[in-house]
Amino acid sequence: MPEVRLVGPAGEQVGVVRVEDALRLAQEADLDLVEVAPDAHPPVAKLMDFGKFKYESAMKARDARRNQANTVLKEIRFRLKIDPHDYETKKGHVVRFLKGGDKVKVMIMFRGREQSRPEMGMRLLQRLAEDVADLGSVESAPRLDGRNMTMVIGPHKKKAEAMSEQRRKREDERTAKKAGKSAPTDAPAAAPAAEAEPSAS
Repeated sequence: MPEVRLVGPAGEQVGVVRVEDALRLAQEADLDLVEVAPDAHPPVAKLMDFGKFKYESAMKARDARRNQANTVLKEIRFRLKIDPHDYETKKGHVVRFLKGGDKVKVMIMFRGREQSRPEMGMRLLQRLAEDVADLGSVESAPRLDGRNMTMVIGPHKKKAEAMSEQRRKREDERTAKKAGKSAPTDAPAAAPAAEAEPSAS
């Protein structure tokens, strides 16, 4: 008679039982018997709500994908001879991106003879990195790439995680609101009609 090592719904060890007994226990508990380690001797089976398990797995996978997509690489371009007002404006964009939990690729475009002065580009990028040091740190040091010099600044981990958590909460709230609106559509629609009748008479 085939046997399985049975695990209860809360993860507790039931022990080695016959398959028909495991099936009976599953039926009595209104749960499914799911084989979780077929290569073990004897195979391991667990009592669980398989539909709920599949749903939770899908939600976890979706959250993992959402977290991966949360950090976006934004790009901002500077000229080597940038005036103070433009610098402050562009720095403001970098600050906003970092606060939003996104990475920023900062690019300096060299024109003509400016290419012979890479150290000036380096100084400008270092100045920017220092100006936003409380929000992010340099992930990819300044490097020359053809006519451009690029550097990547990433948000501090905790801040990025906090922002993605807030973003996730907002999305969950929106989803909950949509679900709430779609459920009781009939009730609110009926109420105004009932109030309208006495005023008409």
